[in-house]
Amino acid sequence: MRADARRNRERLLASADAVFAEEGVAASTEEVARRAGVGIGTVFRHFPTKVSLLEAVFVARLRRLVDTADELAAADQPGPAFFAFLDSVLDQQGEKRAFSDALIAAGVDVDDATASVKEDLQRIGDGLLRRAQQAGAVRMDIGTPELMVVLAGLSGIAEHARGDPDVRDRAVRVLVDGLRPR
Repeated sequence: MRADARRNRERLLASADAVFAEEGVAASTEEVARRAGVGIGTVFRHFPTKVSLLEAVFVARLRRLVDTADELAAADQPGPAFFAFLDSVLDQQGEKRAFSDALIAAGVDVDDATASVKEDLQRIGDGLLRRAQQAGAVRMDIGTPELMVVLAGLSGIAEHARGDPDVRDRAVRVLVDGLRPR
């Protein structure tokens, strides 16, 4: 891909991310083009459909979560790094659900579209978990399968406590406290 085309694509993804964050996944591709400073034809040259644009933004967001987890994996204090990872996952849950629902409604196999990113996230999450356990910050009887269920639980908390941050925070504390050694 030419350098200018790559820059346009990156600018489009950044603009689309901002537009979808502000206006939701129903926002128009015209608004994405306007914010990126390109014509609508450029949007569709890179992303033939709005669904392909939504998918690219969704995968890019997950990739940023992987990058965050990767940075946390190098942290000096494994316990706080692990719990910061959980916070990062929780912070993305509301918008993740909107993207997933829109993609599923459009017939996209979200699991297939995000498989490689999720594998990376699982691998890095497992490393963060192991380091936190070795540091004595997380129970030893928790493995990667339980971690994946906990992450799903965080998603459920974010969804069900929508609009009440106090309930969300208390529920998260209960879940997270259950990960700590007895």
